[in-house]
Amino acid sequence: MTDEERIAAAQRTVEEARERLVDTVQSLAEQLEPKRLARELWENAKDKGADLAEEAVDAVKARPLAVTGIAAGIALFLAREPIADLAGKMWRGKAKTKVAAGARQRKPAKPRAAKAAPEAKTENSQ
Repeated sequence: MTDEERIAAAQRTVEEARERLVDTVQSLAEQLEPKRLARELWENAKDKGADLAEEAVDAVKARPLAVTGIAAGIALFLAREPIADLAGKMWRGKAKTKVAAGARQRKPAKPRAAKAAPEAKTENSQ
């Protein structure tokens, strides 16, 4: 092979490598396009969400009492302040009722004798 043939073969090799490189760069650019990435992420998230929901349904079917107990515990934890307020109102209401009931059980007090009003001085008495 002559030098010219070797140079021509090397140029073809370089040109083929350049074409492969350009194709690779274009492919990567398409794969890294923001819209495409967002779409793929959204699809993956939907798939994962569906899988999680399916697993949750299976878990509830397998252990309904345990799930109910856990849900009730979480609900009580989240509603602890309103429940405490309600219990306090009920407790204060019972205490007032007991005081009122105690007052009703006492004998009514005898009316006190009315004090006589001092006589007004009249002009005649002076």
